[in-house]
Amino acid sequence: MTKKSRDTRDMMKAYRNEAFLDSPDARALRILSEYLEPESRFARYGVDDTIVFLGSARLKSREDAERQLARAEAGDGDPDIARRDLDMSVYYEAARELAYRFTEWSKGLEDGGRRFVVCTGGGPGIMEAANRGASEAKGKNIGLTISIPVEEFDNIYVTRELSFHFHYFFMRKFWFAYLAKAVLVFPGGFGTLDELFEVLTLLQTRKMRKHLPVVLFGTKFWREVIDLDALARHGTISPQDVDLMFRTDSMDEAYDYIISHLSKYSLQERGAIL
Repeated sequence: MTKKSRDTRDMMKAYRNEAFLDSPDARALRILSEYLEPESRFARYGVDDTIVFLGSARLKSREDAERQLARAEAGDGDPDIARRDLDMSVYYEAARELAYRFTEWSKGLEDGGRRFVVCTGGGPGIMEAANRGASEAKGKNIGLTISIPVEEFDNIYVTRELSFHFHYFFMRKFWFAYLAKAVLVFPGGFGTLDELFEVLTLLQTRKMRKHLPVVLFGTKFWREVIDLDALARHGTISPQDVDLMFRTDSMDEAYDYIISHLSKYSLQERGAIL
């Protein structure tokens, strides 16, 4: 083997150089990859648009909360925390049921393609509930997970070919907003609030041109956590900005509100519009 052939063999193409790809100099490439790879996969599987479910990763299903309470009452755990978690499990079950109903409705549409696919952050809690409901309705569903230092963040109900894993929070939020035709927000913490206000800011500033119904599910929780009316009273938002959201505790109201808006504004509006 000649020296020239050995040198050619030993040379590494830039796109195979993992040290470079992981370096600060290649950050733009990593960001672009988190745009192009999901875009390619959504096109391959015919996903036109989504119904996004946001909410806490910490909420439990009713059956898990009941088991936790039984253990706590037997001396293994804090009964007060267990009773709180059982009370909050109503939101898990509501997200599960609504995702099931939306998936059934979407599957019954006459036009082709995958319309209004349930999309979550792919983790436990409310995310698991919505993916679970869609899976129980035998529908494809999406999970946009994120690399954070928490074990077992992924849930088992996400459709395997539509499971994504992001490094950059802002790219993950882009994909939440870009394909969404409706958003349901359940009780949650910092991440849920961040995602909610990202959507509201896009709507308020008209950076998002499409019609996007937003439901806040759980009126008592949201009234305690965010005083939207106070923002309007103090003049930091306009009174009409409060109407960017529909607040309810009723699964029927949430379902009817979303379906009426999708039927009126989105059935003929395929694909992403920002």
